[in-house]
Amino acid sequence: MTAPLRRERPGGEGSTPATDQAVRLRRLNRWQAETLREDLADLYVESSRAQAGQEYRGREAFLRRLTGDIRRAGFALLIAEDSAFAGCAYGFPVPREGTWWRGFDGTLPQSVEQLTASGHVFAITEIVVHPHTDDQDLARRLQQRLLADHHASLGATLVDQADAPACDALLSWGWQDIGSIRRQSDPKAVRSSAPVLLRALVLPLGPRTAARPDGLAHENRTQRPD
Repeated sequence: MTAPLRRERPGGEGSTPATDQAVRLRRLNRWQAETLREDLADLYVESSRAQAGQEYRGREAFLRRLTGDIRRAGFALLIAEDSAFAGCAYGFPVPREGTWWRGFDGTLPQSVEQLTASGHVFAITEIVVHPHTDDQDLARRLQQRLLADHHASLGATLVDQADAPACDALLSWGWQDIGSIRRQSDPKAVRSSAPVLLRALVLPLGPRTAARPDGLAHENRTQRPD
């Protein structure tokens, strides 16, 4: 996940559902995502922490990532909007053969490997939230809706280790850091860049039991057909 995430204010007493009604979430198909790619790139630039003069490079990198992901099997995108675009999130089911975990340092946890092979892992590759939106829990809402729509048992994402705010926000939402992955930051860039160290995070969505307190359960009876 390369887009910046803000640290969200926790819900609870004193929070109001009014903003949940103001910002609507809507699914887009591939054709709609292609049509709106320039608008989504504008949203990314407006939401990023890019230094002055770096906006164009960041925008082009975002468009390359979006274009590549749109072509993946099972691609899904959610848009958040009120009077304008307030945010978006997208991703795709992790391939059963485990290519998502390429470059993982060490041995992948067995439960994660099993859930991947069963087709129950959904990767969230981008979450973008406009800094001026009034919905302070929007990034988390987008994440939850995207995973729920795909009946995932495990969410997965990769975060640049240098992006401490994004890592901290995800961990505060219940994501688990399972290790590191070294990968080319932008393999489709004109100029090759040095590999970056990414944190591999997962969000267990299964029931937590005494036997599996981490929620990383795997059941053969839930295995999805090819």
